[in-house]
Amino acid sequence: MPYAVPRHRPRWWTELLLLAVVYVAYSAGRLLARGDVNTAVDHGLAILRAEKALFLDAETPLNRLFTEVPAIGIPADFLYASLHYLVTPAILIWLFRRRPAHYRAARTWLMLSTLLGLVGFTLMPTCPPRLLHASHGFVDTMAQYSSYGWWGAEASAPRGLGGLTNQYAAMPSLHVGWALWCGVLLWRYGRTPLMKTLAVAYPLITVIVVMGTANHYFLDAVAGAAVMGVGALLTRPAMRFASRVRERFISQQPAAEAPGGSPVVGGGCQTAPGERIPGQRTPSADADDSTAAAAR
Repeated sequence: MPYAVPRHRPRWWTELLLLAVVYVAYSAGRLLARGDVNTAVDHGLAILRAEKALFLDAETPLNRLFTEVPAIGIPADFLYASLHYLVTPAILIWLFRRRPAHYRAARTWLMLSTLLGLVGFTLMPTCPPRLLHASHGFVDTMAQYSSYGWWGAEASAPRGLGGLTNQYAAMPSLHVGWALWCGVLLWRYGRTPLMKTLAVAYPLITVIVVMGTANHYFLDAVAGAAVMGVGALLTRPAMRFASRVRERFISQQPAAEAPGGSPVVGGGCQTAPGERIPGQRTPSADADDSTAAAAR
């Protein structure tokens, strides 16, 4: 994704404010996007039937493994409840400090994809596997191992705050989408073998974790990757549009004024040879004044 390189590092406080506003709007949008529970269950069952028809229901054996082996299920729950909120900001900070030329494009890509995910939650509320009827064979590992962590039995949110989350915002999986974003950036801009390894491992582990904990279907993960792909395609046009808006706003600012209050003629620009703006002083005139002042 070769984007235009900005000349200046953005101000950290404006970036922090922008990201905070987008995240608050996204979180509020998730809550407002709560759909009918029966519709969400129907969508979840339709996804499950499609996966079984295509032999893609990897979440079933993975959830069984996580449920039966606490040594796998408990760490997976910790990964699901924490890395999503730690690694993504860490990558943003790393880009801001170490790769400022690529920061704006990466931030724009993340924001656009997140907003596209919100559209998906609104149009297709989906019941995750863990909330389906027990007859479908899924176990909510977050509830099973809740005594080991800070989350409650309702969701991956801290205890008592489960009601503040939309548990039917499963399609697409932004856990997977954000992890893919992190992986792409680590691969492109990381310079060590360790960073290249993490770039591949982190998204793959995230896909396994979200399915094994019964929080997402495999097709949710596919949709999360697709959302990030569309966001990447929209990043360049979005940055161009933002640049045009910024330039138009700057062009509408009042012209600079001289100390006496009148507009500055020429603004320090030089005319072509032989041309003069009325009232403009020539370099020779300035030199004569300087010589006369020295003689006094």
